[in-house]
Amino acid sequence: MQTNPPDLRPDLARARIPQERRDGQPTIGMVSLGCPKALVDSERILTRLRAEGYAISPEYQGADAVIVNTCGFLDSAKAESLEAIGEALQENGRVIVTGCLGAEPEYITGTHPKVLAVTGPHQYEDVLDAVHGAVPPRPDPYIDLLPASGVSLTPRHYSYLKISEGCNHKCKFCIIPDMRGKLVSRPAHAIMREAEKLVEAGVRELLVISQDTSAYGVDRKFAEERGHRAHITDLARDLGSLGAWLRLHYVYPYPHVRDLIPLMAEGLVLPYLDIPFQHAHPDTLRRMARPAAAARTLDEIAAWRSICPEITLRSTFIVGYPGETEQEFQTLLDWLDEAQLDRVGAFQYENVAGARANDLPDHVPDEIKQERFERFMQKAQAISEAKLADKVGTVVEVIVDAVDDEGATCRTKADAPEIDGNLFIDEGFESLKPGDIVSVTVDEAGEYDLWGRL
Repeated sequence: MQTNPPDLRPDLARARIPQERRDGQPTIGMVSLGCPKALVDSERILTRLRAEGYAISPEYQGADAVIVNTCGFLDSAKAESLEAIGEALQENGRVIVTGCLGAEPEYITGTHPKVLAVTGPHQYEDVLDAVHGAVPPRPDPYIDLLPASGVSLTPRHYSYLKISEGCNHKCKFCIIPDMRGKLVSRPAHAIMREAEKLVEAGVRELLVISQDTSAYGVDRKFAEERGHRAHITDLARDLGSLGAWLRLHYVYPYPHVRDLIPLMAEGLVLPYLDIPFQHAHPDTLRRMARPAAAARTLDEIAAWRSICPEITLRSTFIVGYPGETEQEFQTLLDWLDEAQLDRVGAFQYENVAGARANDLPDHVPDEIKQERFERFMQKAQAISEAKLADKVGTVVEVIVDAVDDEGATCRTKADAPEIDGNLFIDEGFESLKPGDIVSVTVDEAGEYDLWGRL
């Protein structure tokens, strides 16, 4: 599980949060765990609180109460959430819990009975009610106005843009539909309005997120409202016209995804697809209740690359899924050899309370899962290293994420923040600042990162 940004606790936050606090102003801290979708929820909660007159504290001790936005996708993520709640209780003492793990309040209160309140995922009003009960608002009508660009927990130059909630898939290893419900797409015009405000505020990169980006608009029957159609292809084209980098995450390989590739070739959308393939053997995919069409997927990948040769493909996989044989795992390795994906992550299967996969027979022993994980990542690393080596001597466009005394940390169009690699510039970087987009000659390549010069 990724924490994005990593370790986003009040004492380590990199948030753009105003630090001024008037006398007597109520103050709230925020701990945001899990995926970028949860991060967007945290930003919305903080923006509402700021509008109601609350200050936001980057430290536990400076807060009247702390909200912990939890993740509950895997047992390891649940354990991390419980640990974060415990830390907040120890450091502050007044804690409100929300997010995916909040869908299981007894699980939380059984370990931490002293939490003030527990609410489920995207229950913004319930969170606000809990905050009001614990720390009553004291707004100043002359000072406390809604921030024009809201509160952001990401650096100023990029922002996540959530286009829908929930998911209609019934993957046996996943309980997200149970926690977050079925697909609910936002109106396209509302997404565009938010994106326009972000770009006006200086955002240079928009990262589109949802649980199933490809399915965007299905529940709205792809309706057109106020000049914008609720379909991922139309939405991508509209968002791409705003002039910022546009990156698509969590794209399932439905047939209509091929309509996005020409937009990438035209430069409207970054040539980057984040697709959760999960496995390659048809029997494993069937046990996962996933589409079992790995061979056709290879054909799709070849077609995408023929239209947009510079496309970067990122994916995640599960190793050691119940019933996975050595032959099935070897099929996955062979498929990866053929697919030559650019960015690959994997995690070892874990039982998740409430998931149907728990009841499958032939669970794989932990030592075999670990051994397969290591073999898988070794192959993925070799592919990544070879692909990056091919970039040496080329000129690439990068966005600057951070600058310090030692150099500039950047990302190419092939790299999403926090989950992919970086490009480092260690000479002549002094004039750069976060958000700059510059051309760089690649001088050196590693297993996941690049080094270059202006």
